[in-house]
Amino acid sequence: MSDTKQRAYIQIHPDDNVLVALKNLAKHHVIHFNDLEIVLEENIPAKHKFTIKPLKSGDEIFMYGVLVGKAVGAIKTGARITTENVQHAADNYRLGERKTDWTKPAVDEYISKSFMGYHRKDGSVGTANYWLVVPLVFCENRNIEMLNDALVDKLGFEKPRSYRNEVDTLIDMYNAGKSVEQILNADLQVTPKAKKNKLFPNIDGIRFLTHDMGCGGTRADAEALCGLLAGYITHPNVAGATVLSLGCQHAQVQILNHEINKRDASFSKPLVIVEQQTWGTESKLLHEALKRTFTGLIEANKINRAPAPLSKLCIGLECGGSDGFSGISANPALGHLSDMVVALGGSVILAEFPELCGVEQQMSDRCTDEEIANRFINLMRNYNAKAEADGSGFYANPSPGNIKDGLITDAIKSAGAAKKAGSSPVVDVLDYPEKITKSGLNLLCTPGSDVESTTAEVGSGANLVLFTTGLGTPTGNPITPVIKLSTNSELYQKMPDIIDINCGTIINGEETIEETAKRILDYAIEVASGNIQPKAVVLGQYDFIPWKRGVSL
Repeated sequence: MSDTKQRAYIQIHPDDNVLVALKNLAKHHVIHFNDLEIVLEENIPAKHKFTIKPLKSGDEIFMYGVLVGKAVGAIKTGARITTENVQHAADNYRLGERKTDWTKPAVDEYISKSFMGYHRKDGSVGTANYWLVVPLVFCENRNIEMLNDALVDKLGFEKPRSYRNEVDTLIDMYNAGKSVEQILNADLQVTPKAKKNKLFPNIDGIRFLTHDMGCGGTRADAEALCGLLAGYITHPNVAGATVLSLGCQHAQVQILNHEINKRDASFSKPLVIVEQQTWGTESKLLHEALKRTFTGLIEANKINRAPAPLSKLCIGLECGGSDGFSGISANPALGHLSDMVVALGGSVILAEFPELCGVEQQMSDRCTDEEIANRFINLMRNYNAKAEADGSGFYANPSPGNIKDGLITDAIKSAGAAKKAGSSPVVDVLDYPEKITKSGLNLLCTPGSDVESTTAEVGSGANLVLFTTGLGTPTGNPITPVIKLSTNSELYQKMPDIIDINCGTIINGEETIEETAKRILDYAIEVASGNIQPKAVVLGQYDFIPWKRGVSL
């Protein structure tokens, strides 16, 4: 069982000089830790940290065995650390010695397992089979929506649940003269979605992406957008794509084709590209797009799921709405799963570079060679320098929700976030929006912003995303299933329509980290095979935000 069983607190690392409350602790509660007797100076909410010895101004604070902050005044023993008495601090980092030894987890029971996926000609395997419809420039967003309206219902693809029937109920109550109080107290009944017969049963859906880029920004942003879209078009979860172009924008068709060729020199999926300034009227553009998309769907429907080894999994590791339990439950569970996938020959992607602030030395030392380590160091330094130039360095990353739930400095948040990476060596460092090419643990430069980061991980090749959250983050992705994991049991019970897996079992002492990791992997295999739809897919959370290479944390 977990070492947190029936305990009120935990010390994450032997070098830490703060403890984490696993439940609400009252003022004057006595903590017996090692040979110390600690009387709490104040109420300590669950997930927050308190000191095990007195600190004076400037004293360093350690969690996860790394520097995470400094006291800005005297802090008594048994006092809670807060944004008022602690400021962000992290160790400097440099190119160090390679530390790539690791202990592979036992994976014998998974070696012979497989998932049912869509095999592509480039050797990749999809966990889904989508047709993609995307604009090269925001001017085409309306036409994308017109195609959405025309195709989805008629072809039998499911739309996210509508609340129109509930509005009908409210209108009826208003017309019947019901009072405001009666309306507010009304019990609106959930109307289940009607099952539809898909015309193309081997296609999981058509995904329509919109964005606000492609022109009017920098040329570099337009080129990065084309790279991201090329990553989606060549993605193993995509059977084919329709691209709408205006014609005069920065994000030109030839740039997109160049980026597609970089990712797949033998690209042969059905690809429809229609340019409005060539066709003229809206109706001519949309008629052409409809005809060519429909014939592309006929071709895409010919592929079926077939067994694939787990080495064909590419897992995106993500966290959002993090809390003080993220780094001791869901994130380390993902870290163990990450090591399992690597041991099985698969790939994992760790992104969110602002949330690696404070663990740069550890991550760079884990890189397999100095060239890769230097690339990571340079990306981190350049990114943070741009953020600081705009008055908001990595230290400003924690959100109000993070802080309220115990993540009071970026280094505390980062040290917990990095637990998702497990202990395997870093085989490659990618700059946005590059494609993953190596099996093993890959680092991808992205913001910490949930949707931008998830969007980027999928663009780099993730065919599943595992997303931990302590506060509840309702997000997903258009083409890759996003599996949501709660860090605590209360969230799992409060938001069962959003959360797929509860990792609060670790906090409660019901499971070990290793047991939870296996449970997550078993679930992920079922999702990859199409046997389970994660909640984000059920809810239609098809979030897509390209990263503008300005500053986003």
